[in-house]
Amino acid sequence: MSQPPASQNPKPLSPAEVNAASASFARLTSKLDYLSTEDLSQVRLAYRFADEAHLGQLRNSGEPYITHPIAVAAQCAEWKLDAQALMAALLHDALEDCAISKTDLIERFGSPVAELVDGLTKLEKLQFNTREENQAESFRKMLLAMARDVRVILIKLADRSHNMRTLSDAPRNKWHRIASETLDVYAPIAHRLGLNQTYRELQDLSFRYLHPWRYAVLSKAITKARSRRRDLIHKVQADLEETFNHYGMSVHIAGREKTLYSIYKKMDDKNLSFAQVTDIYGFRVIVPHLIDCYTALGLLHQLYKPVPGKFKDHIAISKINGYQSLHTTLVGPSSINVEFQLRTQAMHLVAETGVAAHWLYKDSGQDEVTHRDRMGSKWLQSLLDIQDETRDAAEFWDHVKVDLFPDAVYVFTPKSRIMAMPRGATVVDFAYAIHSNVGDHAVSALVNNEQVPLRTEVKNGDVIEITTDANSNPNPVWLGFVRTARARSKIRQNLRTMAQADSQHLGEKMLTQAIRAEGIENLPDSSDPNDVTWDKLLRFSGNKSRAELLTDIGLGKRIASIVAKRLAKLLADRGEKPDVLLLTRERFSASDAVAQPAVQIDGSENTSVRYAQCCRPIPGDTIVGYLGRGEGLTIHTQTCQVAQKLQYKDSERFINVEWADEPVRAFETGVIVTVNNGKGVLAKVAGALASAEADITHIDMADESDQGAMDLKFVISIRDVQQLEAVLRNLRRTPAVLRAQRITNANSLTG
Repeated sequence: MSQPPASQNPKPLSPAEVNAASASFARLTSKLDYLSTEDLSQVRLAYRFADEAHLGQLRNSGEPYITHPIAVAAQCAEWKLDAQALMAALLHDALEDCAISKTDLIERFGSPVAELVDGLTKLEKLQFNTREENQAESFRKMLLAMARDVRVILIKLADRSHNMRTLSDAPRNKWHRIASETLDVYAPIAHRLGLNQTYRELQDLSFRYLHPWRYAVLSKAITKARSRRRDLIHKVQADLEETFNHYGMSVHIAGREKTLYSIYKKMDDKNLSFAQVTDIYGFRVIVPHLIDCYTALGLLHQLYKPVPGKFKDHIAISKINGYQSLHTTLVGPSSINVEFQLRTQAMHLVAETGVAAHWLYKDSGQDEVTHRDRMGSKWLQSLLDIQDETRDAAEFWDHVKVDLFPDAVYVFTPKSRIMAMPRGATVVDFAYAIHSNVGDHAVSALVNNEQVPLRTEVKNGDVIEITTDANSNPNPVWLGFVRTARARSKIRQNLRTMAQADSQHLGEKMLTQAIRAEGIENLPDSSDPNDVTWDKLLRFSGNKSRAELLTDIGLGKRIASIVAKRLAKLLADRGEKPDVLLLTRERFSASDAVAQPAVQIDGSENTSVRYAQCCRPIPGDTIVGYLGRGEGLTIHTQTCQVAQKLQYKDSERFINVEWADEPVRAFETGVIVTVNNGKGVLAKVAGALASAEADITHIDMADESDQGAMDLKFVISIRDVQQLEAVLRNLRRTPAVLRAQRITNANSLTG
């Protein structure tokens, strides 16, 4: 037998030749036939620049580093991204690894390309306190760049996909961190943007490196099952083709297999063995037109019996990421459950590539692609809204992680508008999804015409109606149960605004009273004649505005008496003399001792005034006010040991305060009740408190059930000292009570 010609038996390439081939631009050329000649030359220039910048750098595999940017660009070319995105893909590591500046990129390739590269660059040069803070800031930058230009995240996902495909070349001690980050962050982002093919691949690759042994065992089991069920798959495929041909329907049928990670998650979540996972295999039926989806569904239900409760119409109500398909599970041959997905070609494109379908599918007449693009834009815009409300990277990332949910429920407004909410979302989340004003002023809700608490979780099909009150504001408690990033960030923003307004109001009250001690009746207003005076005062205090100065006084960052003395001097310089009678009345008592004017406290001050937990002051107590630095005003009783220690160390930060004649709310204080231990004693004590009209807000019971006497500690809500005396009298008259007294030290009660 003769040997084949040399041309049919080529000599194997050397490692150097393999590396040269993989690092060549020719590897990309075949994928770029959709670009114009001019665009192709620009991409080639970016390749040459990146190749030169990375010259001498090697990957962990020993390949030239440029092979990585080429692989990322190749993935972007699969999505048919434009020339700017491909250039950014080739240059995406240049800023970080090659000492290339953003200015260099702008000069060579233009601002759009440089902005894309900058959005992809990690913040290694900035100093952060922790790795987590660095990571949070990097993600914030990437996600905000993504919100401005979705190509950023497409390039980033292509980058992460190639890194995961080659993770075996990285040091083993890095596998867990990189795979965990991919599974927790990048896979959910891919899913949120509808890039299901990338989502599935990232999940499987992460599973492979997080749990190598489980991955290997499951992979082997799948291979065996695949060979056992080959006949079943062929039988179903033949039945489908025969049925659709009989009715003259043009369809494309493709088998699909559940990913290893999704099988593993199902086994883990539901505590199943591999043999109990019956829906490993499925079929995708792609039809020409939307109406054909429903026609094909009818034919399938005639061919095999449907499994009850296993039909979902994601066309009429698309998933939150824009995914559209009909899903049904049927009992196939040998009583094996088989899942079917029915969709059009445009739906299939969107289902696999999400936002990338915008570039892949140029037919503007396709409503599904337009719908998907709109869904993606809505979420991306929400990132910018959240950024406007918080500048803290960790808080921003916390919001975004909450929003990367895998599933959704669908609810209705009273006008039958469908809204997708994350699983576990509450009525408050729904209110903020409608509009931030609805959320901010929500007071009650009807779900399916029944009154429910605002913390109620919404369920599929709920009809929800929100009642609002213009005078109502968000409750800090809501942060404990809301599910969506939008609701969380809006609540926090509103609470910060309320706290600032409260502090500003308190600061104005304190400065007004301090200026009266200098003989000036009122603060100068903000009219034109007073502008110069206020400007000079702001230069003295270092504040940017009058509102900021007053807020700082309310928060204790500025001392009202010092600011008032400076303001009085500025007013005197322009000829406004103090009122001698007011000065005498305000500053001196009958004994000629200097007396500071007192700030009146009535309980309406909200977040700007805190009532110390160590002594729990109530109206009728003699009180003092401590201006903690940046903490606002804290009220203590005059006899409080904590206040006395603070006064010894920091006396200039104390101001005179007094109760208003008619406080507007109840206040909390603590009482300790010593009782003879016995059946029903707690009920008797609670009854005594109730008869004195005191509300119990907290109970602390020591574990002394085996002793004759025990202490019950209560936090109660009351009006004033007189009511507290009535409470204590009631308690002392109660059978089984040995002693009742007010708690006055910090160690006696927590909570």
